[in-house]
Amino acid sequence: MKVKRIAVLTSGGGAPGMNTVIRALTRKGLYHNFEIIGVASGYEGLCKGDFSTVDSRTVAGIIKEGGSVLKLGESEGFDTLAGFSQAVGNIKQERIDVVVAIGGKKTLCNAERLSAAGIPTLVIPATINNDMPGSDYTIGFDTALNTVLQAINKLRDTVSSCDRLAIVEVYDGCAGHLTFMAGLAAGAEAVLLPGKRIDVEELCQGLLHSSAKGKLYSIILASEGVVDCNAFAEQIAARTSFTSRITVLGHTPRGGAPSAYDSVTASRMGALAIETLLLGKANAMVAMNRDEIAAVPYEVLTPRPAVSPDLAELLSVLALKDSDTDYKDKNYNRVM
Repeated sequence: MKVKRIAVLTSGGGAPGMNTVIRALTRKGLYHNFEIIGVASGYEGLCKGDFSTVDSRTVAGIIKEGGSVLKLGESEGFDTLAGFSQAVGNIKQERIDVVVAIGGKKTLCNAERLSAAGIPTLVIPATINNDMPGSDYTIGFDTALNTVLQAINKLRDTVSSCDRLAIVEVYDGCAGHLTFMAGLAAGAEAVLLPGKRIDVEELCQGLLHSSAKGKLYSIILASEGVVDCNAFAEQIAARTSFTSRITVLGHTPRGGAPSAYDSVTASRMGALAIETLLLGKANAMVAMNRDEIAAVPYEVLTPRPAVSPDLAELLSVLALKDSDTDYKDKNYNRVM
């Protein structure tokens, strides 16, 4: 496969580090005499033919910025047969040799559709959910995790002063990786995850036990959509004396400058995408596994596993705060 013109787009909900990928991809590509074409607003930009040349000046200074200079977009038009056909026609008319898409699982799905239609593609995983198949890590996860952790630590100051319970709702898709890791990092009393059984009685038993041992506050993290946090707080209040304060983080973790780890990872992935194209390869995702980055063909990508049972057990053990044998024998699991 001979490559001259590379189109790059960002799609989905956004993740810190997307701009860093664009910068690395552009500068590495220009170094190797590729032409870089930016597509505005994701896959919708392909449908509309919204293309523009990207050069060194375009990407100057964006390494420290959140969001995407190419703008984010969904794919309602692209999902239709007419929109998809228009996108393919625009790609061919613009003489694009390969489309590099930066985003999450829907971004990957759309790239595979283009690939099946004869348009070579590459995907660079960027989502705070860290749920892409075939990759241990996705760009933006570390930054989002630290954003959630900072919010929890500030809430801790308040609830510890008022002897209250904090319930924090975290938006992280349907995987639960962000919520769980934030709970582990913050020392949460319990974490409510998609697909896990929620036993309010057992949870309240644990909260009361912690309170009896002298713990003045507790923090519960919930993945968005797992529970109605207001109703859940009422259920806890009916069984205990705890007053809950609910905080919904919403899209906050999606913003902000990328962390050092995300900046480095984004730079590595963007550069490897160009190296992959130099080898004449495409139709793959740039994935990280055991800190090694490689282009993995779409057909061999495997689903991202759920939260590790070992880590789930670790969170439960650490949440006990003591070595009360009778309590531990009840096998109370704080990952729900």
